[in-house]
Amino acid sequence: MKPVIGLAVGRGTGSEVAAVFERVLGALARAHATDIAIERSPRTYHSYVSLKSVGGIGRIRELTQEDARHYEEFCRTLARRGTTAVFRTAINAQSLYLVRQRLRAVKVDPIIAGETSLLLVRDEAQGFYTGENQHSPGLVTRTMAFSEEITDEVIAFALRRARQQWPREGIGQVVMAYKFHLLDGALDEWVARASARHGVDIALFQPDTVNRNLIASGPRPRTVVIAGNEWADIMHVVLLDRFGSERQENRYTENVHLHPDVAGLVEYQTVHGSADDIEGRDTVNPLATVRAAAAIAERHAGCAGAVAATERAIRRTAERGVLTPDLGGDHSTTAVVDALLDVLEPCDDASAAPYGGRPAEGPGAALVAGS
Repeated sequence: MKPVIGLAVGRGTGSEVAAVFERVLGALARAHATDIAIERSPRTYHSYVSLKSVGGIGRIRELTQEDARHYEEFCRTLARRGTTAVFRTAINAQSLYLVRQRLRAVKVDPIIAGETSLLLVRDEAQGFYTGENQHSPGLVTRTMAFSEEITDEVIAFALRRARQQWPREGIGQVVMAYKFHLLDGALDEWVARASARHGVDIALFQPDTVNRNLIASGPRPRTVVIAGNEWADIMHVVLLDRFGSERQENRYTENVHLHPDVAGLVEYQTVHGSADDIEGRDTVNPLATVRAAAAIAERHAGCAGAVAATERAIRRTAERGVLTPDLGGDHSTTAVVDALLDVLEPCDDASAAPYGGRPAEGPGAALVAGS
């Protein structure tokens, strides 16, 4: 039976990004003599910019809820049918976080360059980014919650993923970055119980302490950072700038759902947002989308070596100066994808790239944009 990959498209440059994804995934499938089906959500989801054009607060809130309900059900439907991956272009953040809360999502981002080996696991299932809005004249009240059950699920996932990341060397240290002083000691107790239950030392710090320690000495080898999304969202770009090999917007990321109804469904996204300001200009940087397509092809559709083959094609394309304007070139999105697919060759070495989708080092490594 052919593998099925989900596709959810938002407004702004979403349709352009989706076209790149479909084209690259199809090319990788042909290169590996396989067939991959794409199941596309029938709804085009709003970006924040498109929402602002439809009316006032009441209408924005209504459409936000509609998008969240539809996308949640789309993910649940994919999971029920056995689909393990969905690629999503950028959509409005409030709709997205409602879904992440309901499906208990975590975002996974390996930051591996030179001597740095850090696994950042962002808790998207709870905290200050999640919750509902209640409106009254001149006031928005936002409610949110933390729970011991979800905290332990996030910790357990992070440990499993870290052991998958470093199967031989093992985990070096586990750090949690949360504003736990706001929770009356509850998070301290939960983490202590989780540490004993999983047999792993877990250091719970305030975000500013984590920042200070990282700046002073950098991460120890094979460090796992489990973080509240408020800190991780801000610090992601800093961690990449200081310890990684590329810009934040050059990467795709993974969101893994922990809710039992959708367990095993991984959502891939680029990082550059909906980019409504360049919609329809054929200038959106396609490279993070290309990388996401390669990771999905290799991990979820049996295309062994797709990631390594794609990284070689990206390097060769960059070396020829075929780049979109944001990277200093003058080529269109279509032209970059054309050039990349022209030099794409199959690769049978599935071990050529590590789990987590880290781009290969070299001239093209810092030239990839996404999400």
